[in-house]
Amino acid sequence: MTLTLLVSGCAAHQPLTTTDTVDTRTENVNLQRLRSDGDGGAGAVQPYQLQSSQGYRMPQLYAAPDPVLGDRDPRRELAPTMVCLQVVVDADGRVERSLALLDRAECKAGGMPENAPLVEAAQAAVAQWRYSPAAVCHYPAGHVPGDRSDCTGAERVEPVPVSLLYAFTFEIVKGKQTVHRQGR
Repeated sequence: MTLTLLVSGCAAHQPLTTTDTVDTRTENVNLQRLRSDGDGGAGAVQPYQLQSSQGYRMPQLYAAPDPVLGDRDPRRELAPTMVCLQVVVDADGRVERSLALLDRAECKAGGMPENAPLVEAAQAAVAQWRYSPAAVCHYPAGHVPGDRSDCTGAERVEPVPVSLLYAFTFEIVKGKQTVHRQGR
């Protein structure tokens, strides 16, 4: 059985320096288990209920270059335009892949052909992102700390892959390109 956790939440992120991390533990978390169908394919998505002797540590983003549009887009003007990505982070904290999200009204611009360079820039950036991995913390029976979100005191820490949602807002004013991101 394959265990993958889907995690979603919302928090603003500022550009990071080499010593910064982004604490994502305050986000809303929706844990779901993806079960393999036995043939190596994806199976059913089911809610995942942590046991009383378990905790969950959110992934910590520690390297996150911003998207650079550069010559990908020749436009000199672009009103603020949001594109959204689902970022799949493996159990080692590396980005496995990213997919454009188009199922939300605020993310529809990512599906328009003229905005393909925006999606490409966002995907190129997140491919370089690195995280301290998410984990399920397994505590000894009867010895669960009040804060189960950092794995301190756990007898076993199980790194797990996760799926995170991010939104990027691109804007071009008189040829000057800017981008802002928000974890979702």
